[in-house]
Amino acid sequence: MSLSQTKLPAVVYFSKDDEIINGVHNLSKREKSYSNNPEWLPTWDPSQKFPKILPFKHVDRALFGDSEYENLFKAADGEINQREITPKLGTEVKSGIQLSKLDDKAKNDLALLVAKRGIVVFRNQDLKEKGPAFVKEWGEYFGPLHIHPTSGAPAGFPEFHVVYRRAGEEVEENKKKIFAFRNKNVGWHSDVTYELQPPGFTTFINIKTPKSGGDTIFADTIEAYDRLSPQLKKMLDGLKVAHTSRDQANNSLAQGGIERREAVDNIHPLVRWHPVLKKKVLFLQRGFGRRILGLKVEESDALLDFLFSHVESAHDLQLRANWEEGTVVLWDNRRVIHSAIFDWDTTASRHAVRITPQAERPVASEEEYLNWDPEVELKSQEHIDQILATPPAEVYELLKSLKTK
Repeated sequence: MSLSQTKLPAVVYFSKDDEIINGVHNLSKREKSYSNNPEWLPTWDPSQKFPKILPFKHVDRALFGDSEYENLFKAADGEINQREITPKLGTEVKSGIQLSKLDDKAKNDLALLVAKRGIVVFRNQDLKEKGPAFVKEWGEYFGPLHIHPTSGAPAGFPEFHVVYRRAGEEVEENKKKIFAFRNKNVGWHSDVTYELQPPGFTTFINIKTPKSGGDTIFADTIEAYDRLSPQLKKMLDGLKVAHTSRDQANNSLAQGGIERREAVDNIHPLVRWHPVLKKKVLFLQRGFGRRILGLKVEESDALLDFLFSHVESAHDLQLRANWEEGTVVLWDNRRVIHSAIFDWDTTASRHAVRITPQAERPVASEEEYLNWDPEVELKSQEHIDQILATPPAEVYELLKSLKTK
């Protein structure tokens, strides 16, 4: 099946035993009984409706961080026990830093550390005990929190995206559904790239996980770009990709789920520029990034398939993060792609929550980044449908003409 025909997995997974309380979909009483943290359980409220997200000028906190992380080290409670997971990607902090206690200057250093290392795994954290209100305020420091259009969220806090796999007998039932038509369930992606300004600094908080299994794998798309030949880089630079949320929205509605916001289409560079690292990044999403503008379907599918194969099969630019009680993982959604691993057979559930502050509008160069204007961007959004309907031979001339108007 070509990338242009890829079917996304269902976003919601309901049970006949679930409860509808005041019009809001809740997990069943039995499912709730498995949880020690019910305030973090998902609910789906069909009455929640949010307007289209408008462009805004993002302030990246990493740009204010100290290159030696002086403020982050000052916030340490005792000696910091840390290690590099791989030489270029990932750091694990086993003890010494409590994320909930960081002041703004230390958070700036933290944002810089996450940008430079791509992923930082923190152990023994207390964010889940602090509750949704505290974590929401903590995350808002890094940018406006993205509200997922279809996923479950803790009651009263739509800013959280809940990852939840059911406990009990339904684990085995769910596994049978997943592997009924496929031999593997690895879905590499960068989160919600269909938005005009997708997330950057991402926080993923473990609530409950199996004793083993349920890891998350990550791949570094800066390193992936750097390894390409000069000729291929020259070909890729300047290409644009159409991203859409329509399939995800349709899947949710088909399963009786919700749609908090209307589906959107956006166009992003295939190679984006990272404003903190000043490097180029392969900006890939197998599900949402559907077609390279300017190429015919077969050409686009072949090139995207090659790029995904390049990133997904290169284990020497990847890492595997495992989960423990109290683990919080922070990553830069601009420079890594990731996938959950569903590999356990026990009746344990997997439960985590994600907060995803939105970042800058993806652009291809420093010049575009410095000259980007929200009002100009808003006006350019009026032409999305026209651009997507334009034949490959004409689309870049159209983009050029629209840019000069």
